[in-house]
Amino acid sequence: MKITLNSTEVSYFTLGAHIDTGLFKYFYVLILFMLYLLILCANVLLIVVICMNRSLHEPMYVFLCSLFVNELYGSTGLFPLLLLQILSDVHTVPISFCLLQVFCLYAYGSVEFFTLAVMSYDRYLAICCPLQYNTRMTSNKIARLVALIWIYPLVPNIVFIFCLTAPLQLCGNIIDQVYCDNYYIVKLSCSDTTVISILGLSHLFTVIFGLFVLILYTYVRILKVCFSGSKQTRQKAISTCTPHLLSLLNFSFGAFFEVVQSRCDMSSVPKALRVVLSVYWLTCQPLVNPLLYGLQMSKIRITFKNLFFGRKM
Repeated sequence: MKITLNSTEVSYFTLGAHIDTGLFKYFYVLILFMLYLLILCANVLLIVVICMNRSLHEPMYVFLCSLFVNELYGSTGLFPLLLLQILSDVHTVPISFCLLQVFCLYAYGSVEFFTLAVMSYDRYLAICCPLQYNTRMTSNKIARLVALIWIYPLVPNIVFIFCLTAPLQLCGNIIDQVYCDNYYIVKLSCSDTTVISILGLSHLFTVIFGLFVLILYTYVRILKVCFSGSKQTRQKAISTCTPHLLSLLNFSFGAFFEVVQSRCDMSSVPKALRVVLSVYWLTCQPLVNPLLYGLQMSKIRITFKNLFFGRKM
């Protein structure tokens, strides 16, 4: 794929946020590779635990499995290219590959938020409507929700990236990031981006705001039940909602940091810190989630010990 750049066809972007670290780059590559390997092992391990034990084939764990698959997908969309770029002295990426990475990372963020919203709805039904839970959360409904989690977020990303961003005429090819970002590509455009801006804001308001309201509503209802219910009800709510709430807060803060550092003047902030903030939501979330759910949910811990150590907790 080639895009016109000042009447000249170019076929690559330059990722301008990479810092020249000299021989330290091998140390950074080792650290990031170990982090990527840890993310892969932790998420794959929990997927195996959930799939192999029939007692975990419940709605909450099905959605968890979907979450862990998305962590693998998002990490793979970031780490391989990031490691190659750190090792390379010329930080260029073919335009077609750059657009593909944009799609992967944006799809990861969308699926992550949709999954967390569906999980909050599932916890709401389990805690606030326990007698109706099995009739309202049927196998068909679970399948539809999982399909919604993965299919619905992908359609807007395909339209935005491949139908609206790809045809843009550009006045530059330097992206001030360590990975490809649709916002920076649109900023390089010489074309009229009014349509993209309007559609982007409309999508942000209708989908992201709608999911935020759903999550807020479910937790208000859950808190209401906790305060008015028995001690056993409160303990159940705390044990199942705490990992989800921490995961949601971690993802929200990471996404917020990314939005702030990319859209606000951060020239007074050290470049290394800006780079860390920009990749926080793509690196910490896939690592934190397996730790949160693997360590705090007793059913997963017991199943893990039974499967791999052959003994009960």
